[in-house]
Amino acid sequence: QVQLVESGGGSVQAGGSLTLSCEASGFRYACMGWFREVPGEGREGIVGFYFGDKSTYYHDSVRGRFTVSQDKDKKTMYLQMNSLKPEDTALYHCAASAYGNSLCGNPGPKGLSPVIFPYWGQGTQVTVLS
Repeated sequence: QVQLVESGGGSVQAGGSLTLSCEASGFRYACMGWFREVPGEGREGIVGFYFGDKSTYYHDSVRGRFTVSQDKDKKTMYLQMNSLKPEDTALYHCAASAYGNSLCGNPGPKGLSPVIFPYWGQGTQVTVLS
């Protein structure tokens, strides 16, 4: 079974913090990422992580505020979100891939692409109140 399940979303006041979790099962993933989706817009890649060398990508909009980490079994990924802003409001998706490459943790100038992640969770909603 291949499964990704996000949790930890909710409503928080601007400036507050939330920690999202992504529980992965089925097989060990080489790459994991976080994307956020706003209605009517595409998915924005905000975090990418490659387990091979632990390289990590953060989108400019979240760098310095969001931090990714993992459990010892490397099948759970956490996204610590601090100093949340109303613009962070979105449906946050966890994504994973069994393939390992430099694009996961070090994408090109166009940012983290969703096409390199074949497995997706259903998402957890984060709402930041102004």
